[in-house]
Amino acid sequence: MQLIDTHVHINFKNFDADRQAVSQRWREAGVVGLVHSCVEPSEFAQMQALADQFPELYLSVGLHPLDADKWTQQTEAEVFSSAQNERRVVAIGEMGLDFYKAENQQQQKMVFAAQLAIAHQLNKSIIIHCRDAAAAMREQLQDFWQQVGAVKGVMHCWSGNPEEMKWFLDLGFYISFSGIVTFKKAADVQESARLVPSDRLLVETDCPFLAPVPLRGQRNEPAFVRQVAECVAQLRGVSLEAIATQTTYNACNLFNLDISPPVMG
Repeated sequence: MQLIDTHVHINFKNFDADRQAVSQRWREAGVVGLVHSCVEPSEFAQMQALADQFPELYLSVGLHPLDADKWTQQTEAEVFSSAQNERRVVAIGEMGLDFYKAENQQQQKMVFAAQLAIAHQLNKSIIIHCRDAAAAMREQLQDFWQQVGAVKGVMHCWSGNPEEMKWFLDLGFYISFSGIVTFKKAADVQESARLVPSDRLLVETDCPFLAPVPLRGQRNEPAFVRQVAECVAQLRGVSLEAIATQTTYNACNLFNLDISPPVMG
């Protein structure tokens, strides 16, 4: 059985003491590929070094919306150059809109638009972070689709409701579920996991954040994507193997991963 964790941050300091052991556990759990998301370009060299160490690691590059005030022409050039010249970059991101306690909504929209343009120009998938901003996100994506063209990508760490999910499915997006789907009070996320079309479904950890039940409260790590997949399987009334096969196939398709995808029945 193969699994792909489509969103990790294993460069964070709380992995420094035991990163090798963490990698051993993800391999034992069947994780054959990981997409390492990027918060800001300054961490990209460290991410490249980790990909040298762990060949199953793929990279993204971008600027998180909560760091939108760090965007400059140099930042834009760094994102473009890294995505164009590093063969292991499979996506731009994570990027998007986060209006939770945010006072810089217009700046976030500007930075998001700039990264959408890079992804479109380089034909890269996008990894979208969206918090308390679904309506604005939908509007901006629709405008970009009409004025420039479509970009493929994923709504990572889905935390919305089924109606909002349909907005992004209609724009061609994949929906990725994290440990949130295992939380007792996450009824909207769980209903989304039941309803999402099989060919748009992904799983992730977003580690070190959001460890799934029954591991909630611990540092999250890629091996725990298995618990996420198990929960999604239960919600959809299918086997873990079926979810693993489908989500691995989907991840390979979205990110053009050089992993032999499973054969779909």
